[in-house]
Amino acid sequence: MQEQILKRAYYSATIERFLRAPQKEILGELALNNNFTLLQAQRSAWVDQIAILQDVLVSYQGSIYFEYSIPRMGQRIDAVVLIGPVIFVLEFKVGEKAFTTHAIDQVCDYALDLKNFHEPSHDKFIAPVLISTEVKHVSPVVSLTPQNDKFFLPIKSNVDTLGSVFHEVLAFAEGEFLDSSEWERGRYSPTPTIIEAAMALYKGHAVHEISRSDASAINLSQTSESISGIIRTSREKFFKTICFVTGVPGAGKTLVGLDIATTHIDNKSDLYSVYLSGNGPLVDILREALTRDKVQREKSQGNKVTKKFVMSEVKMFIQNIHHFRDACIVDLRPPIEHVALFDEAQRAWDIDQTVQFMRRRRGNHDFNISEPEFLISCLDRHKDWAVVVCLVGGGQEINTGEAGISEWIDSLNRSFPEWHVHISPRLFDAECAAGDALRSLETRKNVFLNEALHLAVSMRSFRAENVSLFVKQVLDCKPDDAKETLAQINSKYPIVLTRDLKKAKAWLKNQARGTERYGIVVSSQALRLKPLAIDVRATTEPIHWFLDGKDDVRSSYYLEDVATEFDIQGLELDWACVTWDGDFRYTEGDWHHFSFVGSKWQKIKKAERQLYLKNAYRVLLTRARQGMVVVVPEGNSEDHTRKHEYYDTTFEYLKSLGLSVL
Repeated sequence: MQEQILKRAYYSATIERFLRAPQKEILGELALNNNFTLLQAQRSAWVDQIAILQDVLVSYQGSIYFEYSIPRMGQRIDAVVLIGPVIFVLEFKVGEKAFTTHAIDQVCDYALDLKNFHEPSHDKFIAPVLISTEVKHVSPVVSLTPQNDKFFLPIKSNVDTLGSVFHEVLAFAEGEFLDSSEWERGRYSPTPTIIEAAMALYKGHAVHEISRSDASAINLSQTSESISGIIRTSREKFFKTICFVTGVPGAGKTLVGLDIATTHIDNKSDLYSVYLSGNGPLVDILREALTRDKVQREKSQGNKVTKKFVMSEVKMFIQNIHHFRDACIVDLRPPIEHVALFDEAQRAWDIDQTVQFMRRRRGNHDFNISEPEFLISCLDRHKDWAVVVCLVGGGQEINTGEAGISEWIDSLNRSFPEWHVHISPRLFDAECAAGDALRSLETRKNVFLNEALHLAVSMRSFRAENVSLFVKQVLDCKPDDAKETLAQINSKYPIVLTRDLKKAKAWLKNQARGTERYGIVVSSQALRLKPLAIDVRATTEPIHWFLDGKDDVRSSYYLEDVATEFDIQGLELDWACVTWDGDFRYTEGDWHHFSFVGSKWQKIKKAERQLYLKNAYRVLLTRARQGMVVVVPEGNSEDHTRKHEYYDTTFEYLKSLGLSVL
């Protein structure tokens, strides 16, 4: 077990042993376990930290850990100290003369990571402490956060006041003393956002290192391993293979796709993989996040690198599916990639939508096949082997012309009889909308059912896995089932209801800690929220909305710009405000669908468009990882487009399910 502890921290010891140890011995162990070139600045920082803590901890018993790993974030805490019932998370800013907002959020994020994802830390007192060594005067404030979960507000300290911080926190906290050996053995079950996961995978982490390891979610690794095995077999035996991977919303389909794309790249053997998505905002955000992260890491290690160069590398394995398609139309040779992963494959265009687009936007009048058939044909150009992986989400279709999974099956039967087919059994479920197409596979050779190709557990909400089930029950008008599910999740995953957007914004800000991201999400059809200063026709820049900080007016934190289902599909927030409009109304036991045209609401009659609107709200209601507030406006009797009855029955339905009202 000691070997595992050393992997988690560069140095660990009882406080008693730490106080007795010579500085050189501690430095030697830190340097030995450091995987990077040891810069003088880092060595000097360690010297200062060791000296400070050997002075401050002289009268305490417990354990200390230097450079403690945070798997989800791919970073390390300067020091973790266990004393009595408290976990102290220490971030040192050696030489700093101020407490920056970034540094405060940093130490808070580290502490929250332990709170949320390290099992022995869940219900323990955790005190994040920021030590800026050159600050002259500071009066540390020791106080718990409003959530009443034993988590202290970030404490600001200098060297002189650090001793009093330990004393005050320990006087404040009561409870059983921590068992350091039990704490060290504790399971770390991170649940990263897709942006965090992409960055970790790009750094070379394996999927099992950044995902939960409990039995209910373990098939994330199994799915990746199963696909990897299929790729190996196809390569060795010269097969052409297509896999269909299914999963509940937030189960990690995109994570699996990115894992395969980053794993199966080997320039020496000409093995290339590409992750493809028609979700433009997702592609742009992931590319930008990976680029920013790598540029920052390279510069921190003293390497000169340009953002343009890094972005060109990132673009190799994350591409917009439409750009990939257009390139293959121009260049008729086999693509460089032997493995292509299509995220949200059910959203690929049918033949009508593809032909119309190619004629209208590309001036190509000879193109007469669907997007799925063309994409398979591109990989089929390889003479030796190829693998296509379709990542399939049910209930996610939100756009006109999306073919569903049936077109992929029909294309295989029509044009690619020799391809091997590996299918998740859940592809037969109604939500995947494959219709009669799947039955046609019964007479096809080389079709294999594989349970490992289904991701059954939502990873998005680490607080409550049944959020997607609750949302489904709400949208399927099953109030009794929804009440029962809500009762199971509400203690861990708060969902509240209000008619006041100001109250909702205040609730979001009060819930979020550190850099936990929050924002307002609305339906793209919510055209009558303008009186609330929400204009869905105003352009939101997703990169800034999702990636920029609290000081940027374009970020989600400002609660000014909003994201629609098109901006946010495939992504997530920690806390979401879902603001409802009159486009989707609950009356007399069912949902009714409307589109605002000109100056009035018009009822949507086409079943396909009704489904798109329902799925839009499904997307919006499943974006939050930790909790959400739903705003159903009051309406206005003086405005015929915002009558009270357009909103009241929806509010009453949601309230009847047991949602708390602000």
